[in-house]
Amino acid sequence: MLIGRLEEQEELRSAYESEYSEFVAVYGRRRVGKTFLIRETFDYKFTFSHTGLAKKNTKAQLQNFQSSLRSQGMPKAPQPENWLQAFNLLAALLSQSKDQRKIVFIDEMPWMDAPRSSFLTALEHFWNGWASARKDILLIICGSSTSWIINKIVHNHGGLHNRLTYNIQLQPFTLNECEQYAQGLRLEMNRKQIMECYMIMGGIPYYWSKLKKGKSLAQNIDRLFFAQNGELRNEFSQLYASLFDHPEPYIDIINLLGKKKTGMTRKELVESWKKSSNGKLTSILKDLESCGFIRKYHSIGMKNKNAIFQLIDNYTLFYFKFIEDNLINDEHYWTKSHDTPLFSTWSGLAFERVCLLHSRQIKEKLGISGVVSSEYAWRVEKTKEHPGAQIDLLIDRNDDVINLCEMKYSKTAFSIDDDYAQTLQQRRALFKTETKTTKAVHITMVTSMGLVRNANSFDIQNDVTEDDLFRF
Repeated sequence: MLIGRLEEQEELRSAYESEYSEFVAVYGRRRVGKTFLIRETFDYKFTFSHTGLAKKNTKAQLQNFQSSLRSQGMPKAPQPENWLQAFNLLAALLSQSKDQRKIVFIDEMPWMDAPRSSFLTALEHFWNGWASARKDILLIICGSSTSWIINKIVHNHGGLHNRLTYNIQLQPFTLNECEQYAQGLRLEMNRKQIMECYMIMGGIPYYWSKLKKGKSLAQNIDRLFFAQNGELRNEFSQLYASLFDHPEPYIDIINLLGKKKTGMTRKELVESWKKSSNGKLTSILKDLESCGFIRKYHSIGMKNKNAIFQLIDNYTLFYFKFIEDNLINDEHYWTKSHDTPLFSTWSGLAFERVCLLHSRQIKEKLGISGVVSSEYAWRVEKTKEHPGAQIDLLIDRNDDVINLCEMKYSKTAFSIDDDYAQTLQQRRALFKTETKTTKAVHITMVTSMGLVRNANSFDIQNDVTEDDLFRF
C-alpha cells in the first residue's frame, strides 16, 4: 500500500520515460520507505536489482553481486575479482537484455563501498564509460546511509561530478499521510491518537506498520517500546549505526542537543563537545540535518554564524525521555503514564516539534502560501530588566507581517487565562523592542483542540488547530 509520494513517483516515471540514460539517487533515513517506493513505482520489475550486504568485506560483496548476476540472466557469471570486473559483467548482462528500458536498481549501495575496495572508481567507469553513452539505461541507487550518498554521489568532486540526473530525498510522512496509512491498516484511530502517535514515532512508515489493529494506541506503544522484546525498544542504536559508518560522534552531538530544548549554537556545541575539530563538527551537523534529525534555524535579524541547531526527531526524543534511563520494568508503562506530569511536559514539547515539521500547513491555514516568507526562531536571555523569552516559530512575511506562533497542547480546548494573556503581550512587546521591527506582529495560537472563546482570546489574530495540521 503506497501512500502519498506523488512527487517522488512522478520524478521516477520521468526518469523512466526519458530518451536518455538517467542516473537517480533515492536516499533518506532508515525505515522511511525508499525501497518500497522504488519497487512499487516499477511494479517490482527490474532488468537487474541488487542489495548490498551490511558490514561485509569486499570479497563477500563481490560474491553477493555474482549471485545476483547469476539469478537474473547470467547463470554462468564468473566470480569477479574486483568491482571493475563486476560492473563489466553487469554491462554484458544489460547488453543482452531485450528490455526496451533497462532499469538497474542497486539498493543499500553505501554498504558495497568497503574500505580500499575502489568501488566508486568502478561505478564512475560503469556510468561514464558505458551507461551514459547509451539511451536505454535507468540506474537507480538507494541507501539509508544518507551521508554517504550526499558526500560520495550528490557532492562528488571526481568522475561522478554532476552526473546525477535525479536527486530524490525521501521525507517522513506528514500527519495527513499518516492518517491515510492508519486508515489503510484499519487501525481506527482518531486524530488525537494519530497526533500522539506522531509525537512518538514521527512520520516513519515502518514504525507505523508495526501498530496492530484491535489494540488501543497505548497498548501498541507498550507492546513496541516497553515490552521486554519490544520491536522498537532497541531501534535507537540500530538507527544511527545504519546511517553512519562511525555513529559514536553523531550520538554524542544528538545527546548534547537532546538536553537543551531550544537547541544550541555552534559555539555552545564546541564548548560542550571537545572530542574533535571544528571541521568534523561541521560535517556531523550537516549529516544530521540532511537526515532530518536536527534543524538549523536562525534567530531573526542574526547572521548565519549565530545559527541554532535543534534536535527535532520525535523517535529520538521519545527514546531519551522514556526509554534510555527507564529503570521501571513495567510492560504497561505508557498506559499508566497518561495522567502524569511527565506526560504533560513531554506532550507539550512534542507538539511543538510536530508544529515545526508542519509549518507549510500552518501557512496554508493563514492563507499565506503564495506570500514569500521566511521562518525563524528568536530567543533573548534573561536580564534584570526582563525575564527573557523564547519563540520557536516566527513567520516573517513580505506583506509586512510577522506571525509570532505560540504552540499549546491540551486534551481540551485551550483557555487563555489573564496571566498567560499578559505573558503573550509582554513577549510581543519585548520582541518588537529587541528586534526593532516595524512590521505588524500577529500573535498566532497553534493548539491541539482549539481555543476557548473568552475576553483574552480576542487579542489573538490567528487560530490554527490540530485539524489544520492534517491538511495535505
